Amino acid sequence: MTTTVLLVDDHPIVRSGLRAVLESDTVHVIGEAATGEEAIALAGHLHPDVVLCDLRLGAGIDGIRTTAALRALDPAPAVLILTTYDRDAEILGAIEAGAAGYLLKDVAPDVIIEGIQRAGRGDMILAPDLASRVLNGMRNPRPRLTDRETEVLRLLSTGAANKDIARSLFVTEATVKSHIAHIFTKLDVDSRSRAIHIAQETGII
Repeated sequence: MTTTVLLVDDHPIVRSGLRAVLESDTVHVIGEAATGEEAIALAGHLHPDVVLCDLRLGAGIDGIRTTAALRALDPAPAVLILTTYDRDAEILGAIEAGAAGYLLKDVAPDVIIEGIQRAGRGDMILAPDLASRVLNGMRNPRPRLTDRETEVLRLLSTGAANKDIARSLFVTEATVKSHIAHIFTKLDVDSRSRAIHIAQETGII
């Protein structure tokens, strides 16, 4: 049985390379997309069995949001993430969005082909080390910051002072200090550098 696939990657050379190694008796590439928005539109038209999607797609929505939108289609294709990024937050985010699996781009082509076939059958595809990290992430969910707190933390990571952050966000310095206090509490830290480190490690920023 042949599994139909839609390739989603913002690099044309990567898509061409994937098409060359994936085309076989069991896998047929029926389309390519460079953005998440294009992928959603094509999937709704072509109805692939599996969407092989990168995590970072340049401008526009990322692979996690693309996955969630694809899984909301009817019929919904299986989504297999193929990327170079292996931070826990991104892996967990993709699985929570409905991805059938998560593979890194340094795996052998036959591993990708097998992953596509298994995703098409409804299986979950995760390397053992990634699976343990996903399980751990589900047991210990990352702190949930508000959009404004995330914005403040992102500005903190640039080295901006409170007054600069206040000016950027059109709020008072007191408001910025309040946001920072909430951030410290949620991340269980007592310094800006530690807050930035935790946020980067967990994919918050």
